[in-house]
Amino acid sequence: MTDYLAAAMAMLGPAQNRHADPAAWDRLHAELGMQLPRDYRVLVDAFAPIQINGHLYLSHPATERWNLGQDIRGKIQAWSEVSWDDLDLDLDADEDPASSSDSTSCALAPATGCGRSRAPTEERPSSCSLAPMPQGSW
Repeated sequence: MTDYLAAAMAMLGPAQNRHADPAAWDRLHAELGMQLPRDYRVLVDAFAPIQINGHLYLSHPATERWNLGQDIRGKIQAWSEVSWDDLDLDLDADEDPASSSDSTSCALAPATGCGRSRAPTEERPSSCSLAPMPQGSW
């Protein structure tokens, strides 16, 4: 079985653990009423705040800027304001997105790859661009 955490850590490079703070995670988990997955917390502690490959942002619960708790609260607020009853979200019975002939339309990017739909291989190694979020800019 593939160790995806180890693969992601190898792809991202040496862990910096700049903001690792178990108390910050405890406060966030208490507020959420649930625990976020251990592998996610390890990646966030190791690298956040960071932007990976231009489309994945990792925020941390112990930072003032790019704070994970604030980000989650903001998303909850935004989604709670959507008027779901006014949206036409029903798929026709014949519309099954998984049966699309376009192989990338429903593909999920693997956690250990930087492409949008394919994991890195020996023949096609990963080429991620990492951009740590600078303190004080926004």
